[in-house]
Amino acid sequence: MPRRIFWLLLLAVMALPADAQRVAKYGADFLAGGVGARALGMGGAFISQADDVYAGFWNPAGLHHVTAREVSYMHAERFAGIVSFDYAGFAMPFSERSVIGVSLIRSGVNDIKNTLDAWDSERNQPLQDPESAITTFSAADYALMVSYGKRLGGPWSFGVTSKIIRRSIGDFATAWGYSMDVGVQRRTDHWALGATIQDVTTMLQSWSVDSGRLANIRDVFGDELPEGGTELVLPLVRLGASRTLPVRPGDLTIAMDVDVAFDGATANHISLGGTALHPRLGAELLVAERVALRGGFNRIQHVKGEGLDLTPSLGAGFRFGRAAIDYGFGDFAGLVADLGYSHRISAQYRFRQ
Repeated sequence: MPRRIFWLLLLAVMALPADAQRVAKYGADFLAGGVGARALGMGGAFISQADDVYAGFWNPAGLHHVTAREVSYMHAERFAGIVSFDYAGFAMPFSERSVIGVSLIRSGVNDIKNTLDAWDSERNQPLQDPESAITTFSAADYALMVSYGKRLGGPWSFGVTSKIIRRSIGDFATAWGYSMDVGVQRRTDHWALGATIQDVTTMLQSWSVDSGRLANIRDVFGDELPEGGTELVLPLVRLGASRTLPVRPGDLTIAMDVDVAFDGATANHISLGGTALHPRLGAELLVAERVALRGGFNRIQHVKGEGLDLTPSLGAGFRFGRAAIDYGFGDFAGLVADLGYSHRISAQYRFRQ
């Protein structure tokens, strides 16, 4: 029965219609970076390894490993500090085999200057005192996730995450999105396998635009005003496998994930027709159950005219009793763009069982 569920999940995307609305290639891209400095230090290769409060994001099937209440928080500064990213999570068992979790995410760019009101369209020049008419706004994305994980028997587990997305560009435009993720996991003493389908129901994002707030765009630039509408975010299949080996002076885990995307965004990725493959590699050396060293590649892609582009990540973790602190460092430069570096710091606490 668990194997049948595994294959049904992988085939579920074949039956999802996407003809009526426009497909968004980057509709929920703010979630693509991932959460948890441990996972990100391993290059994001975490689908099979997810076994704590962060599993609600990566693979809800891994929640069943949570044996006591857990809380977590992560802050990251992305693209040289331009984008601020915050995550908070909570998980708790409510039966011998079942665990529930809640995750909150905010990703945004703050203090963006709005200069539209500082332009005098009748005189076709700035106001005499333009600074007084300049205001600021934020472009932010929010996600609320409610997850459930259950052990099916033996090494198999199953999980589901329901999520609500809220996106806003100041007072100019807002959007709501709704979807669901499902996942399975199989873990033994040394091997772990996992699969997740993000947005298995296909996420619908409904945009609403305040034309009155954008009227100056037409007056100043002569551009047509944007209109609201509905976008589709297609399912993303994420497959993972990992192996843990006893070595001196601890345990070494090697993991590999592959994302299979169907949204047509195949530029700079390994593509097969209209399908894009996004592989990730990671490793973690755990010493005495207290200190961890991590590394990986969170982006492995082929850049046209340049060749293979590898984006590395590094990390470390320290555990003090029931508390853990993790740090991850990511390089967003690579061959395709110079976007700076990213620092991720996360904290986690397990209450008494």
